[in-house]
Amino acid sequence: MEIILSQAANGLVLGFIYVLIAVGLSITFGMLGIVNFAHGAFFAIGAYFAFELQRRFGWGAVIFAPLLTALVGIVVEVLLIRRLYGKDPLISLVVTFALGLLIEALIRFVWGADGKPLAPPEFLNGFIILGPIFMTKYRIAVLGMTIFVLCMLWAFIALTPYGRILRAGSRDPEMVDMLGINLPRVLTGVFGLGCGLAGIAGVLAGPLWTVSPSMAANAVMPAFVIVAIGGLGSFVGALIAGLAVGIVTSLTIQFWPAASTASMYALMLLVLLVRPRGLLGARWERFE
Repeated sequence: MEIILSQAANGLVLGFIYVLIAVGLSITFGMLGIVNFAHGAFFAIGAYFAFELQRRFGWGAVIFAPLLTALVGIVVEVLLIRRLYGKDPLISLVVTFALGLLIEALIRFVWGADGKPLAPPEFLNGFIILGPIFMTKYRIAVLGMTIFVLCMLWAFIALTPYGRILRAGSRDPEMVDMLGINLPRVLTGVFGLGCGLAGIAGVLAGPLWTVSPSMAANAVMPAFVIVAIGGLGSFVGALIAGLAVGIVTSLTIQFWPAASTASMYALMLLVLLVRPRGLLGARWERFE
């Protein structure tokens, strides 16, 4: 029982990291209509920025890694992604797939193909025993940080005027444009926000995973699985799906390692057979 509880707790940490990646992907797809297959590459960029900033300036400078990732996303949106708005989602999938390959190739060119060490801050070294649960301090810190970020994101989208513009623009961009709101600038901000969330996930995952170019591929497929399970454009759905995928994957690693990757796809198949739009997916007029 102690092993199961500890693995479930570790699965929650993994699940919350997946949620951060998937929410950014869901925002980009739900609000912009872009199937961003390069989203995993922005996750890897965040981890590499964290590695470089930590190596040069210490852990205090790592806070800028997600901001730099968002800035890269904004530049990419201005130069490439905005040309895909209103087009067939299949086109955006192909273009962003090529973009992801390009970013991964650039990462290999700049930092090499080998993995880079990114140790957690010294004050987060060590373990904590909470009854039957045994966890590292860093994993508990990741848990708290992801919950904080998700709460701030929900408050931003649900409670602020800019969040209301985002939600209105995703449903009826022409109406938002007629109100005199600079919609292209809003959409640029949305794409940057999604990339910034991927960057935060990359920073937090860096000390848990090996910082390597393959991080992109390892992150993007779970993110798509979570979006499919949770339902397109659903914040709460992505949260539930991410935690479910994290826990199922973590428990499968403990008891049947060979099936750990297949387990999340089996979960997705089970959910989609019962509810094709995902757990909390709603009907979106612009796609149906």
